[in-house]
Formats: sequence, C-alpha cells, structure tokens
Amino acid sequence: MKRVLFSIIAGVAALSLAGCWDIESRMDMPDIYEGSSVPLEHGMIVLGKKLQDPYTVENMTKAVESVYGTKAGRVRLEATDYYVRFRPGDDGQLEALMKLGIVLMDHPLDYAIAREGDYYHDPDIPEEEITWQYAAIPKDMAIPAGIAYEVIDECYIPEHATKTRAGEGIDWALVEQESFRLTGNAAGRTLTRAGETAVPKGRIAIVDGAYDSEPIGVAGVKVSCNCFVKFASCYTDEEGYYEMDRSFSSEPRYRLVFKNEKGFAIGLNTVLVPASVSTLGKCDASGVSIVVDKDSDRTLFTRCVVNNAAWDYWNLCTAGSPAITLPPANLRIWIMKNLSVSATIMQQQGATVDGTVIGDYLGEYAWIAKMFLPDLVVALGGKEDYASIYAEAMHGLAHSSHFMKVGKGWWNLLLINNLKSFVTSSFTIYGTGTETGSGYTAVAEMWAYLMQCKAYRARYRGSNAVFGTEYWFKPQILLYLDERGLDCYRCFAALDEDVTSPGGLQDKLKYYYPEFKDEIIQAYLRYGK
Repeated sequence: MKRVLFSIIAGVAALSLAGCWDIESRMDMPDIYEGSSVPLEHGMIVLGKKLQDPYTVENMTKAVESVYGTKAGRVRLEATDYYVRFRPGDDGQLEALMKLGIVLMDHPLDYAIAREGDYYHDPDIPEEEITWQYAAIPKDMAIPAGIAYEVIDECYIPEHATKTRAGEGIDWALVEQESFRLTGNAAGRTLTRAGETAVPKGRIAIVDGAYDSEPIGVAGVKVSCNCFVKFASCYTDEEGYYEMDRSFSSEPRYRLVFKNEKGFAIGLNTVLVPASVSTLGKCDASGVSIVVDKDSDRTLFTRCVVNNAAWDYWNLCTAGSPAITLPPANLRIWIMKNLSVSATIMQQQGATVDGTVIGDYLGEYAWIAKMFLPDLVVALGGKEDYASIYAEAMHGLAHSSHFMKVGKGWWNLLLINNLKSFVTSSFTIYGTGTETGSGYTAVAEMWAYLMQCKAYRARYRGSNAVFGTEYWFKPQILLYLDERGLDCYRCFAALDEDVTSPGGLQDKLKYYYPEFKDEIIQAYLRYGK
C-alpha cells in the first residue's frame, strides 16, 4: 500500500510513475502553499458587486468585432451554453443534477466575491431549504422533470462550439481577453500574454510525519475551477497530481470538492450540501499546489486525512482473496469534530432507526440528517494527528463493508442496540454485553477492530498497535486468527447474515475453514468469555 513519494518542495521529480503527467510536466509546478499559508476562509461567502459576464453571446460578439473589425461580420455566434440557476426541492433532485455531470455552485457566478467562504445561502431562501444552485450547462441538455430552474444568460464558450469555416482564423484566447477588457473585468486580474492561455495543473498533498517525512498525495479528490461560467475540473491521481483539460486566460477560482473519484463524499458543512467544499480563492491560471499539514486549517486537514483513509480502504478491500465487499459507491461520510463516538448509521442506504435516538446522537445536526442522510459519522473528539484520524475512519469504513454483506434488517438491529446504549446510559455505545441484541454488536465490532488494526499496521510499518482489546467482545480473537493465516479476507467471507453472536461466528469459521479448526478453538479459549 505504501505510495511512491515525491518532493514537491524541491520541485524535482525523481521517478517516473504511471500517472497523468510525465517527469517534465511535474517539474513545472505552480507556486506551492504550505501548512498554515494555505489560503482558506470559512463561513458564508460575501458577494460584492454584480459583474458583466464576458462569456455571454452579446459580449463575446462585441469582442470579436473589436479584435477583427470587418472580418467579424462573417462570424455569427450562437449560444453553446446556458447560464442557469436550479432550485432542487430535495436531496434526490440535487443528486439527479449531479449525475448529469453538472458543476453546481451555491452562489451566483456573475458577482464579485467580497469575502471567500465555504458556502453561500440566498437570504430569500429559508435555511432549512436547499439554496439556488448556479451552473453553466450545454444548451441541449435535458433537465430532469420536476426540477425548477431559470435561464439567466445565453453564453458562448469557444471550446464548446462546433468548428465551422466562419470561425477559422479566430484567436479565441485573444477574443476572451478582449471581452474581459470590454466588460470591465480585466482590472485587478492577472491575464496571460495576449492570445495565450494556461492549463491549470498542480499537486494537492498532505504531510503525515508518522508515515514519511515527505508530503504524500491527497488521492482522487476533485479539483474544480471556474472563471465566470467557464468551468474545468478533474481528479487528482494517487500521488495528488492533477491537470485540467481546459485552458484559461485569466485567474480562475479554485476549490477542492470532497466527492472522490471512487464515489464517496465527505461532509459536513452546516449547510445543505452532500459534499464539502474547501475554497482556495482566485489563483494563477497555470494552477495551484498546496501542502496540508497539522498546522493547516483544521477542517481541510481532517477532510484530506479521511479522504486518504477511504481511498486506501477501497484498495485494501480488493488486495486479497476473496475480496472484501466494497462500501456503497455513493457512501456519504460526515466528519464531526466535537463528537466523541463514531457511528456507521447507513441512512442513505436505507437503514432506519428511531428518529429520536438519531436526534439525540447527532444533536444540533439532526435536522440536516433528515435531508442529507449520512452513512458514516467519523467522530474526531480528542483525535488531532493524521494517524488517529486515519484509524478512526478505517473502523467505520470496515462497518460499511459489513453492512453491504448482511443488509438493512441485520444492521437496524445493530443500530438500535448501539445508539440506545449511547443515549440512554452512562456506558459506551457498545453497551455491556448483556443487552438484547448485544451479539450483533460483538460480531460487528470484532470485525471492524480487526480491519482498523490491519489497515493501521499496513500503513505504519513496524507498528504493533491494537484497537478495541479493552472491550467485552474481544477482537483479539480475530487478530489471533489473522496472524495464523485465517486472514481478514477469509473472516469477512464468514460474516453471513445468520451470524449474530461470537459463538455463531466461531461455528461459521469452523464450517468454512475446517483446516483452521484447532486455531479457531484455541482463539476462543484464550480470549472468549
């Protein structure tokens, strides 16, 4: 699992990897923000004055006429895109738009940003409702029925236009720059040289000192940028490198969108969005690189760690045989910095439990959970460094694989026992082992602590860390078996729906793996109750 590392601080690429760039491209890096210098602001975006969009058909036509004079009469621009705003009524409608590949922004694209932030919510929209979502869409895109929207402007984006003879010989980069000038948007912007553009590229990296002294990539995270209605986005590779497929002639606004290439999404903002966004603000058209560390913005740091943990978990599931069932492709992960107990509640996947109990567990965030159903809540109370956050995330991810194997009915019985134990007594979320349904807790936690330990040791070579051995359900049983060849992949295969107690797990393991019968008996004699 260990990744090949690069020193982007020195700007030297020493090895050639199968990635999206070659060595020469990786050496040509944009400026790097490190640690506490990463440009982030939290809270709600504050809008400035309304601007003229240089990409409207009208403004691009004027720019062509200005640059090419009489020749412009032979070029008739027609809309390639519509600048629109949507009003999704619920999570399902928002997801339907995202599945179309639309890049949605929660604030208008034709306003100056007076102060950056995490989000924007239209003051005319109640806080408990989804705010307007702004986007540029192809003019022929079919919008799913029932979703309210308005067309704000017809736009011309040269890369989207059908090539015609009338457009031959037009330097569209020069036209874009002229349109910026004519609409009053050139002042205060860094433009490329006349007629030239730059393709944004860079690296998103993070420091885990317990793993390596050099930064490692933030893998599979989405990097998005836009200049008015012109958008570009791509995912970082495993080493954190990215390169857009579109060029810009002036500074775009960059953001990290924590909707990973593997499908999982990371929240939580105290706003109605399925995936959190960390806005980096306006940066050079050639791209931006950042190195996140423990001194960086706490929210960004924790999002990047959990992102990498999930990326590693996906790879770990398929590294052995038989493969461990992957979590659901649309897994929704919430990060709760002040909560002390994590829970894999799988609400988006259809698991249900008493709403009062969920409300008591999530506290002030319960109202958001009603609209944007979380699957995995990663509680980070008391966890400050990369390693401890990584371990906590791995535990919940292991639960999500178990859910996929046993189904909603099994999981609901587990949740009822765990959450009621948490909110109705002074005991931990696991109870005491005497409650009705405690066998479900034992099986689920034995498995999750095994995977937490396996993943942690795989990352931090030489570590002998153990997790959960102080609890009544004794995950040492599975650790003992794993060390003797009955590994986590085989153990997972035995987690059938009818396994609802440690004894039932013992019987199933002996049934599937009779060659390990003696080791199984010994493990339960040594650590069992």
